[in-house]
Amino acid sequence: MRDVLRIARKEMATLFASPIAYLFLAAFLAVNLFIFFWVATFFARNIADVTPLFQWMPVLLIFLVAALNMRLWSEERRAGTLEMLLTAPVSPTRLVLGKFVACLGLVAVALALTLPLPVTVSLLGPLDWGPVAGAYVASLLLAAAYIAIGLYVSSRSDNQIVSLIATVLICAVFYLVGSNGFVDLFGYRTADFLRLLGSGSRFDSITRGVIDVRDLYYYVSLVGVFLALNVFNLERMRWAADRRNARSHTVWRALTLLLAANFLVGNLWLQQIGWARADLTKGHIYSISPATRHYLSELREPLLIRGYFSAHTHPLLAPLVPQLRDLLKEYAVAGHGKVNVEFVDPQQHPNIERRARQKYGIQPVAFREANRYQAGVVTSYFNILIKYGDQYQVLNYRDLIDVKARGATGLDVRLRNPEYQITRSIKKVLYGYQGGGDLFANISRPVTLHGYISATAKLPKPLAHLREQLDQTLTQLKQQAHGKLLVDIRDPQANGGVLARQIGAKYGFQPLTLGLLNDSKFYFYIMLQSGSQTVPVPLPRELTGAALKRGIEAGLKRFANGFLRTIDVYTPGAGDGGYARVGKSYRTLMDKLREDAVVQPTSLKSGHVADAADLLLVMAPETLNKDQVFAIDQFLMRGGTVIIAASPYSIGLGQRRLSAHRQSTGLEKWLAFQGLSLKPTLVLDPQNMPFPIPVSRDIGGMMVQEIQSINYPYFADLRRAEMNRTSGITAGIDQLTFNWASPLVIDAARNKSRKVVRLLHTSSGSWTSSSDNIEPNFAANGALGFAPGKQRGPQWVAAAVQGRFQSYFKGKPSPLLQQGGASKAAHGAHDAKSSDKQGPPRVTGVIDHSPKSARLMLFGSATFASDTALSLATSATQTRYLGPVQLIQNAVDWSLEDPALLAIRGRSEFARMLRPLDHDAQLFWEYLNYALALLGLLIVYMVQRQLRARRQHYYRRVLLSEGGA
Repeated sequence: MRDVLRIARKEMATLFASPIAYLFLAAFLAVNLFIFFWVATFFARNIADVTPLFQWMPVLLIFLVAALNMRLWSEERRAGTLEMLLTAPVSPTRLVLGKFVACLGLVAVALALTLPLPVTVSLLGPLDWGPVAGAYVASLLLAAAYIAIGLYVSSRSDNQIVSLIATVLICAVFYLVGSNGFVDLFGYRTADFLRLLGSGSRFDSITRGVIDVRDLYYYVSLVGVFLALNVFNLERMRWAADRRNARSHTVWRALTLLLAANFLVGNLWLQQIGWARADLTKGHIYSISPATRHYLSELREPLLIRGYFSAHTHPLLAPLVPQLRDLLKEYAVAGHGKVNVEFVDPQQHPNIERRARQKYGIQPVAFREANRYQAGVVTSYFNILIKYGDQYQVLNYRDLIDVKARGATGLDVRLRNPEYQITRSIKKVLYGYQGGGDLFANISRPVTLHGYISATAKLPKPLAHLREQLDQTLTQLKQQAHGKLLVDIRDPQANGGVLARQIGAKYGFQPLTLGLLNDSKFYFYIMLQSGSQTVPVPLPRELTGAALKRGIEAGLKRFANGFLRTIDVYTPGAGDGGYARVGKSYRTLMDKLREDAVVQPTSLKSGHVADAADLLLVMAPETLNKDQVFAIDQFLMRGGTVIIAASPYSIGLGQRRLSAHRQSTGLEKWLAFQGLSLKPTLVLDPQNMPFPIPVSRDIGGMMVQEIQSINYPYFADLRRAEMNRTSGITAGIDQLTFNWASPLVIDAARNKSRKVVRLLHTSSGSWTSSSDNIEPNFAANGALGFAPGKQRGPQWVAAAVQGRFQSYFKGKPSPLLQQGGASKAAHGAHDAKSSDKQGPPRVTGVIDHSPKSARLMLFGSATFASDTALSLATSATQTRYLGPVQLIQNAVDWSLEDPALLAIRGRSEFARMLRPLDHDAQLFWEYLNYALALLGLLIVYMVQRQLRARRQHYYRRVLLSEGGA
């Protein structure tokens, strides 16, 4: 090893003694910096990663390493010094390793000089250092392979130009054989094999941040084979003068061939090992998570995962197929025999293609592909089928990929957290299949049904009949439960009403009545309990046995694993034939929520929330009446979760101007009573996202309106620093645009006994304004377009509260009874028979307070998750923007206590964005990196000069001492 290092130092000194090393370093840095900032337009991409730095590394290293290696042996042969080296008391193996280490050391120095780039990116945004480390490791390994090839070629010729051209050609072959343009000419099996041979495809695999033993061994085998060939070629030169020892020559040939064969066979054998790898990415996004393993452990029947991938597909999609194949194979391993994974090309199997279309609705997609020579359309499949029992889900390319603009014409295509998409589908088919089976099979602990029901003589006639049907229903359910359902029904009014007072204080249950004019009081409450978990069963509106049974079964499902949750959603116009009227559409949000739950619209006008609802989502409430507020209040009192996105302003998005008008949500008093409220102002933040807005310009005395994409302070840009990272609600979200937001006021006194989680706030430079003028005036207010406020500071715009809430209607008659009483007063008093003829009576009461499991979440923007806001943010970021949708999904999972999906969703990699920078700041960072590169070169030069001076001083002392002697 000492000889190898001595030779390496000698070669390194030779390289730095001439301009070769400095030219190599300067060219390497100049090309990489130019590609990073200008070709890949780093700041236009707006993503905090260093992918552009390594995107062209395989091609760049081909030429630079070839130029570096072309003289190593060729110069020795041309100068006639090779014979001296071969006859020196140093083995050819040490000579080869010494030159190899010297070249690899120079490449390592060049890569080290690029470190200011990732450091700069980490200062501008949340950089994931795992892929960065993987990319540097891949670059060193790739350079090592190219150096080994160059050394061997250089040893075969005494002409440096020939060595240069031959090295470039051989390295280019290894790169092109696995490139997308070449493998697209073959079927997917042949293409997969060719990717195993390509140096560039292996490089891309490591730069994802996944260090795979198969990829490492591939590069090690290339280095080993070509270094062995280099040593063998030098040994063969030594034999030229001595042909007597033919047996030794034969042994050398056999050993070289055996070593090369072993490297080749080792590559083939290691392809069977998929588990030997390390995921360096933050959150381990390329590894199966414990949450996924949890869902796979619940499988009772075989699960089928089938990938439909065409051999010839779009060039940007082709590299993603091997990644999905590797991930799906890990599902098969984690499933312990319960997960069957298949891959088919429907275009090569007509029967499979026909069945996929007819049974699963899988259709090929036409993709446009174009280059400088031709343009065309390729029709291909990019789908994954997940099937369990009679339930199935299909994922298409829109579900699996994210597309980000790169420069003016380029696109950056990546997988969009594929584990979350696949596991979410597995959960849906698993729970959908189990939902149609035995209800009690998925309940682990016994559940007690507590009935607080008055004696039959005190119940109204419809409820007396319902009491009899309740007994019949409970008898049926107990037969199915096999001991998992216990029943405890008692009369609260017995024994002087002791139990009535107890349940009133503990659960807030108050006597029910038929109306304001009816003085009879009675109880009819049902509650399910298991351990510390309690679920109230609301009295059905229809007062029928079937409706009551549905309510009890819906409550039992909350104690069971394997059932999809139900979300009731209120939006303006919901329940009246659509989810929302034009201008406040939430179609994208609704579609995403349907992926994990049953979503049903509600207008709340009946004063009730559906019995089966697990969560109530209220988006953009407008002038809600008492019945609607009562429905929200009593759902919270039942222990439910209420998520509200509201604003005291209505924003008008006209074609010519923006306008903001004060409006009443109808929830102001109710929210204030619960300890939360919205200030009647809007937040402006200097840290904001661009917004296409009409701007008036004075051109020659004439005012002209034009659309400009400007920084708009009403579009607050929230980054990780503005989010509560300890809460799972913000998991996986690194950037969020919160538009036209109003600050929250959290009443500390009312929330003293509750758990308050502050979720989002604006930057420290933000301020508030009550002006209804939300169009910028740059002439009067400068670059911001708005007059900055005097009082600046972070403004909280989202919060969640959990605990026991008091009903706003406590001590008041139910609004539903008031409405019924008014109707009766208008038409005269009616007796019970008259009421029966008109329909079932309204039996209602007020639950005074909620259990501690109740949750209330408030977002101070009514439009941040609307289709319009998502579309505007997508235009600004040049990628499909779903941050607000993911925030709502996280809130739903947190509210319904589904931490598994929440953990997987937090492993997303594509949302990391740069903080906003103006043009001057971008130029500063660009020039800073150029300056650091030059500084690095200068440091290398100074160190090398100092070492050379020390070496000369040492030699001078040796010569003087020998002369004196």
